[in-house]
Amino acid sequence: MTETSRHLPLRTPGSVLGPAAWIRRNLFPDWRQGLLTLLVLWLLIRTIPPLIDWLFIDAAWTGDRDDCVAAGGACWAFVGARWGQFIYGFYPPEHRWRVDLSMLALLASIAVLFLPRVPNKGWIITGSFIALPVVTVVLLHGGMLGLEVVPTDRWGGFMLTLVVAVAGMLGALPIGILMALGRRSRMPAIRIFCVTFIELFRAVPLITILFMASVMLPLFMPQGFTMDKLLRALIGVALFNGALMAEVIRGGLQAIPRGQFEAATASGMGYWKMMTFIILPQALRTVIPGLVNTYVAIIKDTTLVLIIGLFDLLGIVQAGISSSNWLAPSVTTTGYVFAGFGFWVLCFGLSRYSMHLERKLNTGQKK
Repeated sequence: MTETSRHLPLRTPGSVLGPAAWIRRNLFPDWRQGLLTLLVLWLLIRTIPPLIDWLFIDAAWTGDRDDCVAAGGACWAFVGARWGQFIYGFYPPEHRWRVDLSMLALLASIAVLFLPRVPNKGWIITGSFIALPVVTVVLLHGGMLGLEVVPTDRWGGFMLTLVVAVAGMLGALPIGILMALGRRSRMPAIRIFCVTFIELFRAVPLITILFMASVMLPLFMPQGFTMDKLLRALIGVALFNGALMAEVIRGGLQAIPRGQFEAATASGMGYWKMMTFIILPQALRTVIPGLVNTYVAIIKDTTLVLIIGLFDLLGIVQAGISSSNWLAPSVTTTGYVFAGFGFWVLCFGLSRYSMHLERKLNTGQKK
């Protein structure tokens, strides 16, 4: 071996063997997996071309219901005609810039998470965690800084889905942490309260909690006291998912070796300092998949607010489908496909960030 060849980079086996060998090794290693590969390819060939025809080639991009019926494919004209309602609900068109600004603030907060080298990144994320809800409420609701008040009963569509989902996520995490710590507390009063809270909210469906918050809770309030319907729904979503998240976090706390607690105590740390800097970071890192699973469930559960008269993305699509101007089978299918795609984008994006975070923290990998 010459001195020059000694420093040449080694080629990977795939680049040496070529694509044909890679296909044989990964898709046809034996007759069983080869048969399964052929079956999957057959299913893809049978489903993808007709799906593309329906979604794009035979679709009606402009026009009305009659054009959609004549086209025989998806009715994207319906989505285009109702686009404003699907995104903003019944929010006044002249104030929709406030919704756009709120979404930009949310996207900016998310973008910081993906930037690898940001000075004081932890403080920026913490500040966003606190400031984002305040900025969103001021922009969307108004009543401050000269902004006109827009009642929450005019909120809807994709905007409302994001509001309920983000509020549920931001509220459920601290509730889950406190309940998980309280359930492991040595103080009987705190432990009993946390156990009762967790078991009570886990034992009933979210739709029941939303119904109670919307219909029954006002009956127990003092006369003359009113609470916004959306605020009651947000509190119900946060409490319900906080109880679910508490058990996920408790599993992470139980996975921490006892030596970590003893070492932190021996170094003179108090309880809250030990939990904040030693135990909780390790526990939350361990349960990232469980936390993301709860967050995905929160996004999908936002559709339940329809039962209390709030029109999220799915609710506003259903309202548009029921209009007499768009009664057609292709319109119904297209509306549900559009709503499903919107939820898929949110859930898939959250899942991909979870995978990125796990790789970054080396979660689940052997040292």
